[in-house]
Amino acid sequence: MNVPRAHRILVVDDEADLVVTYRRLFGRQGYDVESAGTRAGGLALIDSVPPDLVIADLELPDGDGLDLVRAARTAPIPSWAIVVSGRASNGAREEAMAAGASAFIAKPFSAGALGDLVRSLLDHPRT
Repeated sequence: MNVPRAHRILVVDDEADLVVTYRRLFGRQGYDVESAGTRAGGLALIDSVPPDLVIADLELPDGDGLDLVRAARTAPIPSWAIVVSGRASNGAREEAMAAGASAFIAKPFSAGALGDLVRSLLDHPRT
């Protein structure tokens, strides 16, 4: 019997408590969740185990989360990308979208709204 592969979500955020929340939320929904706390760690995971979706914090200790969005969108099999930030300015949103993000979410956010967004993206083919 062929069992479909669970979608892979890569979470890149330096807030350990938030990563635990992501893992619980998406794990309960049946997704495989990988995580990294740095830009470099996230880029390595994108290269080694391409995710279906990347959720990246805009500001990471070793650089810009937009680098993760660009890497995810230009990978041989492009990934959806969501940028999460405590900086909810229009400029930050515009930067994220220009880098190829599918969505921009300001912290704090509703877990339900994020879950709905993730499901809606993963239900559609990546382009």
